[in-house]
Amino acid sequence: MRKAAAIPLSLLGAGVAGLGYASVIERNWFRLRRFDVPVLAPGQRPIRILQISDLHLTPGRTRLINWVRSLDALNPDLVVNTGDTLAHPDAVPAYLRAVEPLLSRPGLFVYGSNDLYAPRPKNPARYLWSSSKGPTQTIPNLPWTELGAGMTAAGWLDMNNTTARVKVGELDIHVGGIHDSHINRDRYDEIAGPAPADADLRLGVMHSPEPANMSRFAADGYQLLLAGHTHGGQLCIPFYGALVTNCGIDRARVKGLHRHDSAWLHVSAGLGTSPYSPVRFSCPPEATLLTLVPRRPSAA
Repeated sequence: MRKAAAIPLSLLGAGVAGLGYASVIERNWFRLRRFDVPVLAPGQRPIRILQISDLHLTPGRTRLINWVRSLDALNPDLVVNTGDTLAHPDAVPAYLRAVEPLLSRPGLFVYGSNDLYAPRPKNPARYLWSSSKGPTQTIPNLPWTELGAGMTAAGWLDMNNTTARVKVGELDIHVGGIHDSHINRDRYDEIAGPAPADADLRLGVMHSPEPANMSRFAADGYQLLLAGHTHGGQLCIPFYGALVTNCGIDRARVKGLHRHDSAWLHVSAGLGTSPYSPVRFSCPPEATLLTLVPRRPSAA
Protein backbone atom coordinates (compact mmCIF):
# COMPACT_ATOMS: atom_id res chain seq x y z
CA MET A 1 0.00 0.00 0.00
CA ARG A 2 2.79 2.39 0.93
CA LYS A 3 4.72 1.53 -2.25
CA ALA A 4 1.61 2.01 -4.36
CA ALA A 5 1.08 5.46 -2.92
CA ALA A 6 4.73 6.48 -3.11
CA ILE A 7 4.93 6.78 -6.91
CA PRO A 8 1.90 9.06 -7.45
CA LEU A 9 2.91 11.15 -4.45
CA SER A 10 6.41 11.51 -5.89
CA LEU A 11 4.98 12.54 -9.25
CA LEU A 12 2.69 15.03 -7.55
CA GLY A 13 5.63 16.48 -5.63
CA ALA A 14 7.70 16.76 -8.81
CA GLY A 15 4.79 18.49 -10.55
CA VAL A 16 4.35 21.01 -7.75
CA ALA A 17 8.09 21.69 -7.71
CA GLY A 18 8.14 22.12 -11.49
CA LEU A 19 5.19 24.50 -11.38
CA GLY A 20 6.87 26.53 -8.66
CA TYR A 21 10.08 26.75 -10.68
CA ALA A 22 8.24 27.72 -13.87
CA SER A 23 6.07 30.39 -12.22
CA VAL A 24 8.49 31.89 -9.68
CA ILE A 25 12.05 31.32 -10.88
CA GLU A 26 12.18 30.96 -14.66
CA ARG A 27 9.42 33.49 -15.32
CA ASN A 28 11.60 36.11 -13.61
CA TRP A 29 14.94 34.85 -14.94
CA PHE A 30 15.39 37.58 -17.55
CA ARG A 31 18.15 37.11 -20.10
CA LEU A 32 19.76 39.09 -22.86
CA ARG A 33 20.46 37.22 -26.06
CA ARG A 34 23.01 38.53 -28.55
CA PHE A 35 23.33 37.88 -32.27
CA ASP A 36 25.52 39.28 -35.02
CA VAL A 37 23.56 39.72 -38.24
CA PRO A 38 25.64 40.05 -41.43
CA VAL A 39 23.24 42.31 -43.28
CA LEU A 40 25.12 45.58 -43.93
CA ALA A 41 27.14 46.47 -47.00
CA PRO A 42 30.90 45.97 -46.75
CA GLY A 43 32.58 48.94 -45.11
CA GLN A 44 29.53 50.11 -43.13
CA ARG A 45 29.90 50.60 -39.40
CA PRO A 46 27.97 48.12 -37.20
CA ILE A 47 24.88 49.27 -35.33
CA ARG A 48 23.02 47.71 -32.40
CA ILE A 49 19.27 47.05 -32.38
CA LEU A 50 17.61 46.25 -29.06
CA GLN A 51 14.41 44.24 -29.54
CA ILE A 52 11.88 43.96 -26.73
CA SER A 53 8.63 42.07 -27.10
CA ASP A 54 5.66 40.52 -25.32
CA LEU A 55 6.05 42.17 -21.93
CA HIS A 56 2.35 41.52 -21.12
CA LEU A 57 2.93 44.07 -18.38
CA THR A 58 0.90 44.55 -15.22
CA PRO A 59 1.67 47.45 -12.85
CA GLY A 60 3.12 45.27 -10.08
CA ARG A 61 5.92 43.63 -12.09
CA THR A 62 8.65 45.75 -10.54
CA ARG A 63 11.45 43.30 -11.28
CA LEU A 64 10.62 43.25 -14.99
CA ILE A 65 10.25 47.04 -15.10
CA ASN A 66 13.66 47.56 -13.51
CA TRP A 67 15.32 44.98 -15.74
CA VAL A 68 14.03 46.69 -18.88
CA ARG A 69 15.29 50.03 -17.54
CA SER A 70 18.75 48.51 -17.16
CA LEU A 71 18.93 47.72 -20.89
CA ASP A 72 19.76 51.33 -21.66
CA ALA A 73 23.30 50.56 -20.46
CA LEU A 74 23.74 48.53 -23.67
CA ASN A 75 23.75 51.81 -25.64
CA PRO A 76 21.55 50.53 -28.48
CA ASP A 77 21.38 52.62 -31.64
CA LEU A 78 17.73 51.65 -32.26
CA VAL A 79 15.00 50.15 -30.06
CA VAL A 80 12.23 48.01 -31.58
CA ASN A 81 9.13 46.91 -29.63
CA THR A 82 7.31 44.12 -31.47
CA GLY A 83 4.09 44.28 -29.46
CA ASP A 84 1.93 42.67 -26.77
CA THR A 85 3.17 45.22 -24.26
CA LEU A 86 0.09 45.41 -22.03
CA ALA A 87 -1.85 42.98 -19.85
CA HIS A 88 -3.72 45.44 -17.62
CA PRO A 89 -5.71 48.67 -18.15
CA ASP A 90 -3.37 50.54 -15.79
CA ALA A 91 -0.09 49.27 -17.23
CA VAL A 92 0.82 52.17 -19.53
CA PRO A 93 2.54 54.27 -16.82
CA ALA A 94 4.47 51.17 -15.72
CA TYR A 95 5.61 50.53 -19.28
CA LEU A 96 6.66 54.14 -19.85
CA ARG A 97 8.67 53.95 -16.65
CA ALA A 98 10.31 50.74 -17.89
CA VAL A 99 11.39 52.26 -21.21
CA GLU A 100 11.99 55.79 -19.91
CA PRO A 101 15.80 55.60 -20.31
CA LEU A 102 15.37 54.19 -23.83
CA LEU A 103 12.89 56.77 -25.10
CA SER A 104 15.67 59.25 -25.84
CA ARG A 105 17.00 56.82 -28.46
CA PRO A 106 15.55 56.19 -31.93
CA GLY A 107 12.74 53.67 -31.62
CA LEU A 108 9.74 52.16 -33.35
CA PHE A 109 6.89 49.82 -32.49
CA VAL A 110 3.98 47.72 -33.68
CA TYR A 111 1.01 46.46 -31.69
CA GLY A 112 0.05 42.95 -30.72
CA SER A 113 -3.44 41.69 -29.89
CA ASN A 114 -2.86 42.12 -26.15
CA ASP A 115 -2.25 45.83 -26.62
CA LEU A 116 -5.90 46.13 -27.62
CA TYR A 117 -7.69 43.26 -25.89
CA ALA A 118 -7.21 42.40 -22.22
CA PRO A 119 -6.33 38.80 -21.39
CA ARG A 120 -9.15 36.70 -19.97
CA PRO A 121 -9.13 33.61 -17.76
CA LYS A 122 -9.04 30.38 -19.74
CA ASN A 123 -7.67 26.87 -19.49
CA PRO A 124 -3.89 27.26 -20.02
CA ALA A 125 -3.72 23.81 -21.58
CA ARG A 126 -5.72 25.10 -24.56
CA TYR A 127 -2.51 26.74 -25.73
CA LEU A 128 -1.13 23.28 -26.48
CA TRP A 129 -3.84 22.24 -28.91
CA SER A 130 -5.75 25.31 -30.09
CA SER A 131 -4.52 28.48 -31.78
CA SER A 132 -5.85 31.73 -30.33
CA LYS A 133 -5.89 33.38 -33.77
CA GLY A 134 -8.72 35.83 -34.28
CA PRO A 135 -10.20 38.18 -31.69
CA THR A 136 -12.83 36.81 -29.33
CA GLN A 137 -13.43 40.45 -28.34
CA THR A 138 -14.49 43.07 -30.86
CA ILE A 139 -14.13 46.31 -28.90
CA PRO A 140 -10.62 47.15 -27.60
CA ASN A 141 -10.57 47.38 -23.81
CA LEU A 142 -6.92 48.24 -23.23
CA PRO A 143 -5.48 51.78 -23.59
CA TRP A 144 -3.58 51.10 -26.81
CA THR A 145 -3.93 54.71 -28.02
CA GLU A 146 -2.42 55.97 -24.76
CA LEU A 147 0.37 53.41 -25.13
CA GLY A 148 1.15 54.57 -28.65
CA ALA A 149 0.93 58.24 -27.73
CA GLY A 150 3.47 57.76 -24.95
CA MET A 151 5.99 56.35 -27.41
CA THR A 152 5.33 58.69 -30.33
CA ALA A 153 5.58 61.71 -28.01
CA ALA A 154 9.18 60.67 -27.40
CA GLY A 155 9.84 60.34 -31.12
CA TRP A 156 9.35 56.60 -31.60
CA LEU A 157 7.68 55.65 -34.87
CA ASP A 158 4.31 53.91 -35.04
CA MET A 159 4.91 51.28 -37.74
CA ASN A 160 1.46 49.65 -37.87
CA ASN A 161 0.66 49.17 -41.58
CA THR A 162 3.01 51.91 -42.72
CA THR A 163 6.53 52.69 -43.89
CA ALA A 164 9.09 55.23 -42.73
CA ARG A 165 12.67 56.32 -43.15
CA VAL A 166 14.86 56.67 -40.07
CA LYS A 167 18.46 57.74 -39.58
CA VAL A 168 20.35 55.45 -37.17
CA GLY A 169 23.97 56.30 -36.68
CA GLU A 170 25.42 56.62 -40.15
CA LEU A 171 22.73 54.42 -41.70
CA ASP A 172 19.65 55.43 -43.63
CA ILE A 173 17.06 52.74 -42.80
CA HIS A 174 13.80 52.10 -44.61
CA VAL A 175 11.26 50.45 -42.27
CA GLY A 176 8.07 48.67 -43.21
CA GLY A 177 5.69 47.49 -40.51
CA ILE A 178 2.34 45.74 -40.19
CA HIS A 179 -0.23 45.41 -37.43
CA ASP A 180 -0.96 42.05 -35.81
CA SER A 181 -2.00 39.30 -38.23
CA HIS A 182 -3.11 37.25 -35.22
CA ILE A 183 -6.20 39.45 -34.98
CA ASN A 184 -6.48 40.11 -38.71
CA ARG A 185 -5.34 43.73 -38.52
CA ASP A 186 -2.35 43.30 -40.80
CA ARG A 187 -2.65 45.19 -44.10
CA TYR A 188 0.45 44.33 -46.07
CA ASP A 189 -1.13 45.67 -49.26
CA GLU A 190 -0.83 49.16 -47.77
CA ILE A 191 2.98 48.90 -47.69
CA ALA A 192 3.49 46.51 -50.61
CA GLY A 193 6.06 47.20 -53.30
CA PRO A 194 9.81 47.08 -53.65
CA ALA A 195 11.60 48.63 -50.68
CA PRO A 196 13.89 51.51 -51.76
CA ALA A 197 17.17 50.15 -53.07
CA ASP A 198 19.04 53.27 -51.97
CA ALA A 199 18.42 52.55 -48.26
CA ASP A 200 21.40 51.24 -46.30
CA LEU A 201 19.08 48.74 -44.62
CA ARG A 202 15.53 47.57 -45.30
CA LEU A 203 13.89 46.47 -42.04
CA GLY A 204 10.53 44.71 -41.70
CA VAL A 205 8.67 44.70 -38.38
CA MET A 206 5.62 42.67 -37.29
CA HIS A 207 4.18 41.07 -34.17
CA SER A 208 3.24 37.58 -35.32
CA PRO A 209 5.70 35.80 -37.64
CA GLU A 210 3.28 34.51 -40.23
CA PRO A 211 5.17 32.97 -43.18
CA ALA A 212 2.91 34.54 -45.82
CA ASN A 213 3.70 38.05 -44.60
CA MET A 214 7.38 37.26 -44.10
CA SER A 215 7.61 36.00 -47.69
CA ARG A 216 6.08 39.23 -48.96
CA PHE A 217 8.58 41.27 -46.96
CA ALA A 218 11.46 39.21 -48.38
CA ALA A 219 10.12 39.44 -51.94
CA ASP A 220 9.94 43.23 -51.59
CA GLY A 221 13.61 43.36 -50.68
CA TYR A 222 13.53 43.65 -46.88
CA GLN A 223 16.77 42.27 -45.48
CA LEU A 224 15.97 41.84 -41.77
CA LEU A 225 12.60 40.89 -40.26
CA LEU A 226 11.75 41.23 -36.56
CA ALA A 227 8.80 39.55 -34.83
CA GLY A 228 7.62 38.28 -31.44
CA HIS A 229 4.34 36.68 -30.35
CA THR A 230 5.49 33.07 -29.94
CA HIS A 231 6.96 33.36 -26.41
CA GLY A 232 9.53 30.90 -27.76
CA GLY A 233 6.92 28.21 -27.12
CA GLN A 234 6.72 29.25 -23.43
CA LEU A 235 6.49 25.63 -22.27
CA CYS A 236 9.33 23.68 -23.85
CA ILE A 237 10.80 20.22 -23.41
CA PRO A 238 14.56 20.09 -22.89
CA PHE A 239 16.41 18.70 -25.94
CA TYR A 240 13.14 18.80 -27.92
CA GLY A 241 12.08 22.43 -27.88
CA ALA A 242 8.74 24.13 -28.25
CA LEU A 243 5.56 22.12 -28.39
CA VAL A 244 3.64 24.82 -30.28
CA THR A 245 4.24 28.23 -31.89
CA ASN A 246 0.67 29.62 -31.77
CA CYS A 247 1.05 30.89 -35.34
CA GLY A 248 2.08 29.63 -38.77
CA ILE A 249 5.83 29.51 -38.22
CA ASP A 250 7.50 26.13 -37.71
CA ARG A 251 8.75 24.98 -34.31
CA ALA A 252 12.40 25.11 -35.41
CA ARG A 253 12.16 28.90 -35.81
CA VAL A 254 9.97 29.66 -32.80
CA LYS A 255 12.72 31.94 -31.45
CA GLY A 256 16.16 33.16 -32.38
CA LEU A 257 17.90 34.13 -35.61
CA HIS A 258 17.13 32.24 -38.80
CA ARG A 259 16.67 32.76 -42.52
CA HIS A 260 13.38 33.27 -44.33
CA ASP A 261 13.76 33.20 -48.09
CA SER A 262 16.34 35.92 -48.86
CA ALA A 263 15.92 37.74 -45.51
CA TRP A 264 17.24 37.30 -42.00
CA LEU A 265 14.52 36.69 -39.43
CA HIS A 266 14.68 37.19 -35.68
CA VAL A 267 11.80 35.97 -33.50
CA SER A 268 11.92 37.12 -29.88
CA ALA A 269 10.84 34.73 -27.14
CA GLY A 270 9.60 37.81 -25.28
CA LEU A 271 9.73 38.98 -21.70
CA GLY A 272 6.34 38.15 -20.22
CA THR A 273 3.37 35.82 -20.06
CA SER A 274 -0.34 36.18 -19.75
CA PRO A 275 -1.21 36.87 -16.09
CA TYR A 276 -3.52 33.84 -16.34
CA SER A 277 -0.67 31.57 -17.51
CA PRO A 278 2.28 32.94 -15.51
CA VAL A 279 4.73 30.13 -16.25
CA ARG A 280 7.73 29.49 -18.44
CA PHE A 281 9.61 26.23 -18.66
CA SER A 282 12.90 25.69 -20.51
CA CYS A 283 12.25 29.02 -22.23
CA PRO A 284 13.43 31.98 -20.09
CA PRO A 285 12.13 35.48 -20.82
CA GLU A 286 14.46 37.51 -22.98
CA ALA A 287 15.33 40.67 -24.82
CA THR A 288 17.76 40.63 -27.73
CA LEU A 289 20.66 42.81 -28.83
CA LEU A 290 21.20 42.40 -32.56
CA THR A 291 24.50 43.76 -33.82
CA LEU A 292 24.23 44.42 -37.54
CA VAL A 293 27.59 43.88 -39.22
CA PRO A 294 28.82 43.94 -42.82
CA ARG A 295 28.16 40.84 -44.84
CA ARG A 296 30.94 39.15 -46.71
CA PRO A 297 31.64 40.78 -50.08
CA SER A 298 30.48 37.66 -51.92
CA ALA A 299 27.20 37.38 -49.94
CA ALA A 300 23.93 38.54 -51.48
